[in-house]
Amino acid sequence: MSLLDGVSSSVNAVRPGRTRMRGFDLPLVVVAIALLLFGLLMVYSASIALADGPRYASYGRYYFVIRHGMFLLIGLVAGALVLTVTMQSWQRLSVPLFIGSILLLVAVLIPGIGREVNGAYRWLPLGPLNFQPSELMKFAIVLFAADYTVRKQEHMQNIVRGFVPMALVIALVGMLLLLEPDLGAFIVVVAIAVGILFLGGIDGRLFSALVAVMVSLFFALIWLAPWRRARLFAYLDPWNPDNAYGSAYQLSHSLIALGRGEWLGVGLGASVEKLHYLPEAHTDFIVAVIGEELGFVGVFLVIAGFVIVLQRGFEIGRQAIAMDRTFSGLAALGVSLWFGVQAFINMGVCLGLLPTKGLTLPLVSYGGSGLVMNICAIALMIRVDIENRILMRGGRT
Repeated sequence: MSLLDGVSSSVNAVRPGRTRMRGFDLPLVVVAIALLLFGLLMVYSASIALADGPRYASYGRYYFVIRHGMFLLIGLVAGALVLTVTMQSWQRLSVPLFIGSILLLVAVLIPGIGREVNGAYRWLPLGPLNFQPSELMKFAIVLFAADYTVRKQEHMQNIVRGFVPMALVIALVGMLLLLEPDLGAFIVVVAIAVGILFLGGIDGRLFSALVAVMVSLFFALIWLAPWRRARLFAYLDPWNPDNAYGSAYQLSHSLIALGRGEWLGVGLGASVEKLHYLPEAHTDFIVAVIGEELGFVGVFLVIAGFVIVLQRGFEIGRQAIAMDRTFSGLAALGVSLWFGVQAFINMGVCLGLLPTKGLTLPLVSYGGSGLVMNICAIALMIRVDIENRILMRGGRT
């Protein structure tokens, strides 16, 4: 018996032979596993040459793929634990988990506690590993926003009781993330919270006002920060020599990699740009390596994989809401928004559609806490689906 079937049967005993409905969403599970395994392969391909450079000379050729595999196993264990917790329990844990995430975001800013890398304080050192609280916040905001929407359902049309409290929460989280600074995580967290509020039935005028404020704040943050403003102008003209050797260096080499790949790619492992030309090839710009080695076909298949994950997530959320399980439905929709927004930004940056921003590709890019929380998010979505299917069988969760 598989883990998913075991979880679904342990929640509620269903008479054998009563239905042939599968206990979990097979397309979602298969595609998620495929993306994880493909990510492991591409992290190996993109990082194997890093040891030849002075920066990673002491790491060894297999350093990154071994660590990625280790985090993948940790994520699978954590995901299995997420599967065992009922959505009713997750709703009770949503506020404590959110408060804990806030405290971790504060802790990472305290000198001597948070770890500084290139001027950014985003990590908490845990022995040989580093934990990134902003990744936990993405998971926490999904649960908190879903619970908030359910609790405030009758006040969602009221600006004082429905809109203002959540706006203040978003502002607090945004302030902490921008102090790190981590504009990418800020964008994803805001998109999750605002998206769940919209799907939960917030007044259209309030939603429009919130979006307008967020967009204005986003552009203000870019304009007021010289390095962000430089990235924006470089993105508009990446081939200008001043930009190509400066703020648009990553973008220009990403576009070169994608151009070399053409339709079918130069072959797995044959990328030239990963040979110390394209920085962060195994993390933020892994799509460029995929495009160079596997071509348009490889990038298209990755996009198709995410489309399937999002489609199944929205369908699972719709089913849950149709069965009056609003919190569960909004949580599944929130995870879909998370993956959709982050994948869109990552791919958009690599393809030159968006200004350069440091965000990994969910389930695929090299990462520690990000990969673990991605797997936990998929597990949460699967949990919602399992409970949906139990109810459709006539059981109880």
